[in-house]
Amino acid sequence: MQQVIKTIWHSRFGLTLSLFLFFSCGKKELQRNPYLVDVRFQREINLSLPLYNQLNFVGGSFLIEDVGINGVLVFNLNGTSYLAWEATCPNHLPEACSKLSIEGVLVNCSCEEFQYSLATGQLLNPSENLNPPQGLLFYQVQNYNGILRVSN
Repeated sequence: MQQVIKTIWHSRFGLTLSLFLFFSCGKKELQRNPYLVDVRFQREINLSLPLYNQLNFVGGSFLIEDVGINGVLVFNLNGTSYLAWEATCPNHLPEACSKLSIEGVLVNCSCEEFQYSLATGQLLNPSENLNPPQGLLFYQVQNYNGILRVSN
C-alpha cells in the first residue's frame, strides 16, 4: 500500500512540477534593436600583425571600418577575452553623426553625446526620453590562438 501511495504522490508531484515549469517559463520575444539592420559578415584578425597591436593589451580597442554598418569595434576585455560591438549609435536611426568614436575604454556618439562602455556595451548617460535605452549591438568573437573571428 505504501508503494502505491508513493507512486501516486510522485506522479502527482511530477505532473505539478511539469505544469509549473511549463506555465512559468515565459516566452519573452527577443527584442532586436529597432534602429540597426542585421548585416551579415565574418572577419578574421591576426593579433600578431602590427595593425592590430593595440588589441594585445587589456583595454585596447580597434575599429574595423569595412564591416557592419559603420564598422565594428573590437575590445580586449582582460587579455584573453575579446568583445565586438557595432560602431553605430544604437539609440537612433543611422546618420552621419552616429558613427561611434573611441575614447579609451568608452565610445561616443556625436549626435546626442551618448557615451557607451566597451567593457559592457551599456549606455552610460541615457536621456530621459529613451524608452528603453539601447546598449551597443554585440557581435560574436572567437579566439583561435591569436586569430580572432568576429561575426554576427
